[in-house]
Amino acid sequence: MERLTNLGKLAFGAASVGNLYRAVPEDQAREVIVRAWDAGVRYFDTAPHYGFGLSEKRLGAALAELDPARTAILSTKVGRRLDPVPDADISAVRQAFVSPEPYESVFDYSYDAVMRSYEGSLKRLQRDRVDILYAHDIGAFAHGDAHPALFREFLDGGYRAMRELRDSGAVDAIGLGVNEVAVCIQMLGAGDIDLIMLAGRYTLLEQDPLDDLLPLCAQRGVRLVIAGPYNSGILAKGVRRGGAIPNFNYEPAPPEIVERVGAIEDICVRHGVPLAAAALQFPLAHPQVASVVPGMGSVHQVDDALALMAHPIPAALWAELQDAGLIRRDAPVPA
Repeated sequence: MERLTNLGKLAFGAASVGNLYRAVPEDQAREVIVRAWDAGVRYFDTAPHYGFGLSEKRLGAALAELDPARTAILSTKVGRRLDPVPDADISAVRQAFVSPEPYESVFDYSYDAVMRSYEGSLKRLQRDRVDILYAHDIGAFAHGDAHPALFREFLDGGYRAMRELRDSGAVDAIGLGVNEVAVCIQMLGAGDIDLIMLAGRYTLLEQDPLDDLLPLCAQRGVRLVIAGPYNSGILAKGVRRGGAIPNFNYEPAPPEIVERVGAIEDICVRHGVPLAAAALQFPLAHPQVASVVPGMGSVHQVDDALALMAHPIPAALWAELQDAGLIRRDAPVPA
């Protein structure tokens, strides 16, 4: 765990190089990874689900050249097995990916499935180990009424496998990679984890975890990696440019969210700060947050993320957002 004490403020999420929503040429995917590496990014996150193994293959191949000493910190996920689909239409969007890999991902939180998933990931990543292993999309957000039974399966099977992998030294840390707070709290009451990758729930728009999850993580010594810092895009694009309404939580934003984002965006403009810079830097002010993972599907997006992370933000901007009730007064803000 010692080498995981500094993940770096900016992490690389490899869903895009798994052809998320659109096909990404092989050379472009490699260029993106190379650009992130050259810029000093050293934490890379992927999953078998991302392109049905394509993301792991591309990331593994690039890092084999860039990082022969294997200094990069890698995380991947378990909880979805890859089932062959020989007649798959590889030109179509399947489970949000346009992938040449003839598989589909199927939720499976059993002991054997987790162990097989881990071994498959090692082969695709060209590594003999990964640093962090997350359970992917457990919770009612993904599974609705099926969650209680699946969570029990996970505790009895998949979580036990993850504990064995950590105890044996095959991985350094285990945790959840999810989109909801409730299952994180449930897991912290049921077992021992090290990290949580939480998508979209602690952002410039949402600070409810200050009430429960973040204090509990502080008490338990669990750190968070914040994925989806733009809440599916609306905090990156804003709402003042016109055009189509950006997504919030993977769907077109409702009017009350559009209004709130507009108010935040107006304050950012008055202080000469891009909305996306405030969104990217905000979560990192909390002491339990170790890193943020924005979408980086092109060299341009990598460069943008680096620039946004470095953009100076005056204290007056945060004070005005708090005075306007647009972020909570008890939310830590960047110095």
